[in-house]
Amino acid sequence: SVPAKQGAEHSAALPGLPWAALAMAEAGKEVPAGQDAPQPRPQGYWGDPRRTLTHFSQDNVSHYDIFLLDESEEQLYVGARDWLLALAVGTPGSIRAKASIRWGPTDVKTSECTFKKKSKETECFNFIRVLVALNQTHLYACGTYAFSPACTYIVRQSFLDGKGQCPFDPQHTYTALLVDGELYAGTMNNFQGNEPIISRSLGTRTLLKTDAFLRWLSADAAFVASFSLPGDDKVYFFFEETADEFDFFEKLLVPRVARVCKSDVGGDKVLQKKWTTFLKAQLECSETGHFPFNVIHHAFALPRHDGRTVFYAVFTSQWQAGRAGSAAVCAYRQEDLEKVFEGKYKELNKESSRWIVYSGPDMSPRPGSCSMGASSDKALSFMKDHFLMDGKVSPLQKKPLLVKSDVNYTRITVHETHDVLGTPCRVMFLATDKGFLHKAVELEGVEGAHIVESIQLFATPEPVKNLLLAPGKGILYVGYSRGVLQVPLANCSLHRSCAECVLAHVLGVRVEWEQGTGRGERSWMWQGGEMSPWGGHGWKWWMLTPGKKTGSIKTSAWVFFI
Repeated sequence: SVPAKQGAEHSAALPGLPWAALAMAEAGKEVPAGQDAPQPRPQGYWGDPRRTLTHFSQDNVSHYDIFLLDESEEQLYVGARDWLLALAVGTPGSIRAKASIRWGPTDVKTSECTFKKKSKETECFNFIRVLVALNQTHLYACGTYAFSPACTYIVRQSFLDGKGQCPFDPQHTYTALLVDGELYAGTMNNFQGNEPIISRSLGTRTLLKTDAFLRWLSADAAFVASFSLPGDDKVYFFFEETADEFDFFEKLLVPRVARVCKSDVGGDKVLQKKWTTFLKAQLECSETGHFPFNVIHHAFALPRHDGRTVFYAVFTSQWQAGRAGSAAVCAYRQEDLEKVFEGKYKELNKESSRWIVYSGPDMSPRPGSCSMGASSDKALSFMKDHFLMDGKVSPLQKKPLLVKSDVNYTRITVHETHDVLGTPCRVMFLATDKGFLHKAVELEGVEGAHIVESIQLFATPEPVKNLLLAPGKGILYVGYSRGVLQVPLANCSLHRSCAECVLAHVLGVRVEWEQGTGRGERSWMWQGGEMSPWGGHGWKWWMLTPGKKTGSIKTSAWVFFI
């Protein structure tokens, strides 16, 4: 086990909330204003014995990039460079290697790779990029295989051509998921890295893919995530690409979401072996008066308690490259995505070479819909040129949930839980390119999200490559170049007792005081201190109180248990 070092990077002071909480209410008690400010949010530096992180690594293995957790959460499969590992993780605080398979490129493939002017020291390896469970006995894996993508069934070890399912270059972004025995992938389809593709393979149906000749995707499209939602006949892909629809003096990157239907079987004459339901739309993530956050790094789909799904994504801006900037988290409702996909199409005006809104007659069934089927050649011909939607997908609250300065988030995962009153709240885990893990909380009825804890995961700064949540075990798995970390979701090791752990962590909200608005805004301020209920345990308490700038106030504090 590797202890985490106390503290973390200095951060811009967004309204902070302590990490986990419990419920307590006080009413009618006099509390003097102007008490000491609360302690800062918990921060963990590498080496802090109060925050224990369990580490696993294996000699001569690096780039622990891909995770697959079995349904029992007892075993974690890891795709690394030239290796596939099976780790026993059923006991919190313990990671043990059960089995490992070396799957490196042959000498012939390595020689071909170096002949293509690629580095034998850093590039001509097999970087695992796809790892999915086909059934109870077989895994399916794909790797870059020295710039000659290959796939295999783990048990039978039968190697297949991986082109279109896995990138050639380990530096290229990618995404893949298995749905009903079929592999949906977004990756680069050629060695040069300028032919992105969204494909469906495996299974018994015809292989489908996007049409490169029709430029449904820009040559630099970079995929970051893909999702299949329960009860939905669609698969969603999140990516970024250069926008062709804007007249701009420099290359403008645009974050996108694309949609294909699982029932798609391709066309009979038109769009043979091509998607007939491919549509894409722009994602918005911006603050008023600032450059938009237009570079998407990762996304996560959270099925909510009410049956809806919310997509969370992390962004930066292309105009802050090479200097310290800000990162943002935006969230999008599934119904808002569907509203855009059911809206107006764009089309390219051949005379002016400009993208305009399609104003022609409606068709039935609607082109791009999952009810379209093997439609007429006219409808399929329409789809060849009308794959871009006119509408843009706006985030929840019409702005980012969280903006953090001087940081670049690489991964996000989100867990929904409930407070003691049964009110749902979301906990976001955000990994950075410097090896920090931020925890942020989003509460029902409260605007935005708030960072409540920051943990330094590594002694030496390096990017986090993967996050995987095992909620049943209360564990977060972190993948990086040199190994795997097991991070407990609870941080009670920072406190002397269970009672202190519970009462020391209280969620609240701080709203800045606004003078002279005339709209009756109320300021919320922190009150903190020590008390000794139930036998003098010396528990810490934090209280959120509505109040004024001076004088005593009546308190009424709600505190929630995560």
